Amino acid sequence: MDTELLTTAQAAAHATQARRFFSAGAAAIRPTTIRDWASRGHLTRKGLTQNGHPLYDLADVARAELKTRARALRLVGISDPASTPRRS
Repeated sequence: MDTELLTTAQAAAHATQARRFFSAGAAAIRPTTIRDWASRGHLTRKGLTQNGHPLYDLADVARAELKTRARALRLVGISDPASTPRRS
């Protein structure tokens, strides 16, 4: 199986796309956030670039974004539509 490895900046860009989908463009993920997720154990480094910068698996970035989304959106005053129960 081929996995896509991302630099910190690329990981932040991918996580921002997902977060903005759920926040109507209001929330963004900075490279600092990716580093914080890694230091807090939400994200595991999968390798290093030639310059020694960490690489992260795209699927792991998506899981970390999902895991941290509800709290992050609450902090900017947006309720997470994925956690809101739907009415029938």
